[in-house]
Amino acid sequence: MRLGGEGPSGNFEDRTGQGGGLGFGGGGGNMLGCLLPFVLSRFGIVGVVILLLGYCALTQLGGGGGGLLPGGPSTSSQAGRSTLDPNMRDFLTRVLGSTEETWGEIFQKSGERYTPTKMVAYSGGTQTACGFGQAVMGPFYCPNDKSIYIDPDFFNELSQRFGAPGDFAMAYVVAHEVGHHIQDLEGTLDQAHNAQAGAGEAQGNAIQVKVELQADCYAGVWAANARDAQGKILEPGDVEEGMRAAEAIGDDTLQRKAQGTVVPESFTHGTSAQRMEALRRGLQGGDPALCRF
Repeated sequence: MRLGGEGPSGNFEDRTGQGGGLGFGGGGGNMLGCLLPFVLSRFGIVGVVILLLGYCALTQLGGGGGGLLPGGPSTSSQAGRSTLDPNMRDFLTRVLGSTEETWGEIFQKSGERYTPTKMVAYSGGTQTACGFGQAVMGPFYCPNDKSIYIDPDFFNELSQRFGAPGDFAMAYVVAHEVGHHIQDLEGTLDQAHNAQAGAGEAQGNAIQVKVELQADCYAGVWAANARDAQGKILEPGDVEEGMRAAEAIGDDTLQRKAQGTVVPESFTHGTSAQRMEALRRGLQGGDPALCRF
């Protein structure tokens, strides 16, 4: 990837080095019960809790007393305890900045204004408006505070454990989470949540798969349209990196590795083939309309 022409995003918070204990208040037990099955399943390689974490928070904690303690510590960079590598910080903020520029232009063409998401880098665990986020869940988007949460150590796992190294593989992860923010702005997440409310487990999972595949497609749309001062940011080999990552995190591939069997009705993100196709569709077409939910 060629990053450098775009400015780094200012919508970034560094909480690395703070550590994190479970900051549960009166309703914390309910939240943990909501999250635990999905954390253990390891389906959350990219954005698993977009609905499961965010909307569990809405349904279990909204409108009542107790709940999770609101996060509000000062950023670790302010406290001088950041453990974030400067090169990683530069990469994350530049990719985020590129998504802001690209989606800003796409929204403008439709006569709309793009409101950027915020990215929070953390270590181990951190408080969010959707509950307590943990690195084991993978990167995720919280609709309650319009923010992306990511433990940068995830990229080591993506490269070493899942065999998907490369800067575009990492950028794909970020762009996928930004895709969830686009869905939030468009009302797609509310639409999906409402549909899931009256659905059985298998049907609810199928709706979730559609949400995740659209976010993959939106990641491709960003990459297809993103430019720096020299033109397109994609370089030879980048698309292949993205496809390796999409293949590695398909539900069927993850299940087969984890348990030796595949249970299609439990899929929440789509098969490897589906995720690759969604990313490729966005990359080749560069048009959000091709990513219809």
